[in-house]
Amino acid sequence: MTISSTSQPTLTGASVRLQRLVRSYGSVRALDGFDLAIEPGEFIALLGPSGCGKTTALRVLAGFEMPDSGQVIVDGKDLSNVSAQKRDMGMVFQSYSLFPNMNAINNVAFGLRMRKQSSAERRRKAAELLDLVGLSDQAVKFPHQMSGGQQQRVALARALAIEPRVLLLDEPLSALDAKVRAELRDQIRFLQKRLAITTVFVTHDQEEALSMADRVCVMSKGRIEQTASPGELYARPATAFVAQFVGISSRVAVESSSDTVELFGQHVPIRSGNNASYAGPIDALLRPEEMSVQVDSNGRGFVTGKNFLGATTRLTIQVGEIPILVDVRSDLATEMEFGTHVRLEVLARDVLVAPRLSHETDTK
Repeated sequence: MTISSTSQPTLTGASVRLQRLVRSYGSVRALDGFDLAIEPGEFIALLGPSGCGKTTALRVLAGFEMPDSGQVIVDGKDLSNVSAQKRDMGMVFQSYSLFPNMNAINNVAFGLRMRKQSSAERRRKAAELLDLVGLSDQAVKFPHQMSGGQQQRVALARALAIEPRVLLLDEPLSALDAKVRAELRDQIRFLQKRLAITTVFVTHDQEEALSMADRVCVMSKGRIEQTASPGELYARPATAFVAQFVGISSRVAVESSSDTVELFGQHVPIRSGNNASYAGPIDALLRPEEMSVQVDSNGRGFVTGKNFLGATTRLTIQVGEIPILVDVRSDLATEMEFGTHVRLEVLARDVLVAPRLSHETDTK
């Protein structure tokens, strides 16, 4: 798809503050003191597993649901009890939600009709937006005549037609195949940057969140685990949940001594701010790239798996009862066949620790 460089609505992103939101369904708290501040023009992703509360947070922001308590503040105004129709927000759903009896241009123009713009103005603006998303040649086609990716781009154009100050995206890519999903991911990010519209994107897919968002808010059980830039979230996860939900981490049973742990014969500092004073055994969490591996006939580990990833190969190293994932350059992995004994070395300057999940063999 080619995105037009000539047509561009004038949008201004709003600031958003979600303050101490609580939303319950019976005995289940979907939001439990949810606090989030979003800057004007920022693209933020709400990331988490099913049932974590991310869609509920989006629906409360949109005005489709009211919080039990807490506030929705947009540009300094409390919209907590304002209806969805009066919140000046555009929304794109997973299911496209196009009108089947309307062609593309009329679907885009629908919201403008609700705002009582003239027929000529509606058609001019709808055509401009279809051009913006690269669908000017699909204007008279009906939804059933378009692919899933095309339908979702029409839905995006329709959401932008009302010139919203906040754009809400509820898993808009999950129903698409991988190739179209990747293309539309880039296109949404391009348009968001170009229009400078405040955007909240809900997804369970970490790749989508990390590749698209300025910041990612990781959620679990109605609460925020961590909000950070994609790079910081991956490199410096604040909790064990984030470390395991975002990227891949191996859990290694360790013993702590004051502010360090012993890993493969090394004393490694515990990450600053990470409370290691747990009542009981602990695990260290390590990314595959935070360790190195060398062939060593006397090493305690041995290779039990190899996964070629191109420039790197991911090895599974068995140390006692613990499988540990380590990334190495593929040219170095050729000498590490199944059963090869190896030794591991920690490259990370510090490690995240958490209560032990089970009583694995330690790695002194």
